[in-house]
Amino acid sequence: MNWDHPQPFILTLAPAAGDIDGLDHTNNAVYVQWCEKAGWAHSEALGLDLADYRRLDRAMAIRRAEYDYILPTTAGEALLLGTWLYATDGKLNMERRFQLLRASDGVTVMRGRWELICIDISSGRARRMPPEFCAHYLPAVVA
Repeated sequence: MNWDHPQPFILTLAPAAGDIDGLDHTNNAVYVQWCEKAGWAHSEALGLDLADYRRLDRAMAIRRAEYDYILPTTAGEALLLGTWLYATDGKLNMERRFQLLRASDGVTVMRGRWELICIDISSGRARRMPPEFCAHYLPAVVA
């Protein structure tokens, strides 16, 4: 596969009939939901889940999101969604990237990018990443 970056965390997906919009392709909102699912699954694979976030009263919240919809996908089409932690300052900010490939030919159909900020869950204010975040996330950053 022609991944943008090495060693993606990958989810295998296929649009269901309910994911298809009036133009007969996957609704853009479905891609956003898939990215959220991939982000959480990757975080859990790295050792941090929602229970850890609550215990630490910290979360990586999306400050900005961008999605480039390159080609349409259709119901039942086999897709691979890769994600990476791409950059971080190790304090407040982190970037996550996404790339969605059509499994049959490896063509990229969507790319996404999140700017994340560490927040205190109880107040919503920006707060420094706790040591647990740094220990689990920083080794996974690709750039």
